[in-house]
Amino acid sequence: MDVFCECQKINDFIEANNELKARDELIKLLDYHKQEQISYDPLINNLIRQVGLYPYLDTDTSSWQDRFVYESFKADIGGDARVTLHREQSLILKKLTEGRSLAVSAPTSFGKSFIIDAFISITKPKNIVIIVPTIALTDETRRRLQKKFSNKYKIITTSDVRISEKNIFIFPQERAAHYVDELENVDMLVIDEFYKASEKFDKDRSSSLINVILKLGRKASQKYFLAPNISKINENMFTRDMEFVHIDFNTVYLEKHDLFNEIKGDDNLKSEALLRILESNTGKTLIYAGTYSNIDKVANLLIDNHNPIESEVLRNFESWLVINYDRNWHLTNLIKRGCGIHNGQLHRSLSQIQVRLFEEEEGLKNIISTSSIIEGVNTSAENVVVWRNRNGQSKLNDFTYKNIIGRGGRMFKHFVGKIYVLEEPPVSSETELDLSFPDDLVGSIDEEDFKQELTNEQIAKIISYKEEMAEILGDEAFKSMKDESIFESSSSYLIRDIARDLAYNPGEWNGLGYLNSHNTNDWERLLYKVIKIHPGGWGVEYNKFVGFIKILSQNWTKSIPELLHELDQYDIGVDDFFKLERNVTFKLAATLNDINILQKKVLDKPVDISPFISKVSHAFLPPVVFQLEEYGLPRMITKKIHKENIIDFEDEADLHQMIEKFKDITMVYLFSSVESFDEFDKYIIKYFYEGI
Repeated sequence: MDVFCECQKINDFIEANNELKARDELIKLLDYHKQEQISYDPLINNLIRQVGLYPYLDTDTSSWQDRFVYESFKADIGGDARVTLHREQSLILKKLTEGRSLAVSAPTSFGKSFIIDAFISITKPKNIVIIVPTIALTDETRRRLQKKFSNKYKIITTSDVRISEKNIFIFPQERAAHYVDELENVDMLVIDEFYKASEKFDKDRSSSLINVILKLGRKASQKYFLAPNISKINENMFTRDMEFVHIDFNTVYLEKHDLFNEIKGDDNLKSEALLRILESNTGKTLIYAGTYSNIDKVANLLIDNHNPIESEVLRNFESWLVINYDRNWHLTNLIKRGCGIHNGQLHRSLSQIQVRLFEEEEGLKNIISTSSIIEGVNTSAENVVVWRNRNGQSKLNDFTYKNIIGRGGRMFKHFVGKIYVLEEPPVSSETELDLSFPDDLVGSIDEEDFKQELTNEQIAKIISYKEEMAEILGDEAFKSMKDESIFESSSSYLIRDIARDLAYNPGEWNGLGYLNSHNTNDWERLLYKVIKIHPGGWGVEYNKFVGFIKILSQNWTKSIPELLHELDQYDIGVDDFFKLERNVTFKLAATLNDINILQKKVLDKPVDISPFISKVSHAFLPPVVFQLEEYGLPRMITKKIHKENIIDFEDEADLHQMIEKFKDITMVYLFSSVESFDEFDKYIIKYFYEGI
C-alpha cells in the first residue's frame, strides 16, 4: 500500500466535505499500520485530528498542534484516569455540563460510557438514575462505576435499599418504581436504549419504561436519553423539552461480506460458509442466530465439526457446568470447543461469566446469540456473522440489523469489524422513533396532569378506568394506591381484571393464606387460580408450571441437577428451567404482589401473602443469595460458603451489608477455608471480588 497516496485520497474527501468517507478510509489506513506495525507519521496524525478521532493520535510522532488537541480534549472520567474524548463525545459532554437535556442517537461504537462517567466526575450530581434494559447491563454498569465512584456514592441496583446522601441508581425500569416516591428530585435521569419506550421495539416492556420516563422525568433536573440508529423522533410528550442530537460518527470501519448472494438460501452452503469463516479468522466472533431454535442448529453444527481446544480455563468451566447444571447440555459441549451461548434466559451469572471469558485471550472464541447480545451487554468482536435474518418470530428490521452489525470492531482493539451476512438483510431505511402514551398506563396517571398531551379518547379511557376502580375499591383507596405506585404489573387492565375477580368472585379466593403453608400441596388450587388470571403464556402448560413451582421450592436445599432429575416427570430440561424460573421470579411474583395489595381492600377476610411472594420473587433462595447472582456469584458457590458456616446467608443482612462481609472476610480467607471450591469456583470468586 502506498501510504502517501492513501493520505492524499483521504485529504481529497476532507476537502470535498465528505468527512464520513474520509474517516472510513483513514480507519482502514490505521488498521494497515497496526497490521504492519508501522508508526504514525505527522501527516497521519494531522488527518486523525481533522476528522475528530483525537484518541487515536500518537503523541510521540505528532506535531505540537496535534499534541495540544490531544491534551485539550482530555476529560476526568472518574478514578485516576483522564481520557481523551473524540470530537463528538466532547460536544455531547459540553451540552450536558451546560445543563441541557439531550436525546442522542449515536452508533454502537460511539463510546457513550465515557460521557456518563465524565458528567458524574465533573458535575458531582447528588442523585443520578441510570435505567438500562437488562439485569446483565445493570451489573456491567455497576462494575464500571463501582471502581470509580464507590468512595463518594452509594451504588444501588436492587429494590428496597436504604438510600444515602449521594446515590447512583442503576436498574431496569421495573425496579425504578420502588424509588419513585423516595426520591424528591433527580439531578440526572439517564435512559439507555430509550428506543425501547416505543411499543414497536419492545411490546411487552415499553409501557413500564414510559411510566418511569413520566414519573421520574418530572422529578429530573436534566435528562439524557441514548439510542443507536434513530433518524428522528415524532412529536411527543416524553422528549418535548429535550434537544435531539443525531450523530453519525464512526470510530471503527465495518467491512461487509454479503455471502447470501452465493448461498441463495441453501442450508448446506450456509453451514459450510460459517465453518469457513470461523476457520479463517483468528479473532473473536459473534454469531447472531436470531431464535432459540437457530442457536440449537448452530450449536449442533459446531459440536459436530469442531474439536475440543486446549484451554485450561475452558476445561475447568466445562467440568463446572457438568457438576452444577447438565452434562448433556449444548452449552457444556460447546464450551470445550471455545464457544458460548448468550440469550435472555440463562442465569445472570452464567451470561456474565461467558462475556468475561469472551473478553479474555485464552477464553471463548465465539458466542452464538439471540438479540440479547445487542441489548444486554456492551461487548463487541472483530467478526460478526448474521446467520439468520429473524428476531424471534418476526423478520429482522433494518434498525435491529444495524444494531447487530454495529457490534463489529472496537476502538483501540479492532479498527475494522468484519461483517458476514449469510441471509439477505432488510432494506436500508431511516428509523423514526414513535413514542406514544400506551393504554396500559390508564391507571397510573391523572388526566388533569397531562390533559394537554392526551387525546380525548385517552382521557375518556382514564376517567372510565378510575370510575370502575373507585367503585370496586373506594375513591380514597384507589387514589392512594395510584399515587404510591405500589403495583408491579405495567398493565392497568390486568390490575383491573384482578380487582374485578376479587370483588365478583370472592369465594374462589378463599384459602389464599394457604400459599404461606410449608406444604406445597396446599398451594395448588390457588396457583392455578393466579396463573389463569394473567393473560399470555407461562412458557409451559398450567399443570407443568404448577409442578415446576413446587419442585423449585427446594432450590436452596437441592442442586440444579437434582431439581432437573425431579422435573423429568414434566419433561422440563435445563433450557426450560431457566425460562420457567424467570417467569416465577418476575411475572408470577408481580402478579401475586398486585393480588396481595388488592385483596386487602376487597376481601372481607384478607390474609397477607407477602412471605410467599418474597420466596417466589427470589426463586425460593435466601433473598441475598438471589441478589448476589446479579453481582456474578452463583448460588452453588454461596451454598458452599454457607455450608462451611463462614457466612450465614439465611440471616436478615441486606445486599450491601453482605458485600461488606465479603470484603472483611477477604478472598484469600475464603479460598483457604472452603476445601470444596474447584478451580472454576475460584475463577468466578475472583471475578466477583473485582466487581465489589
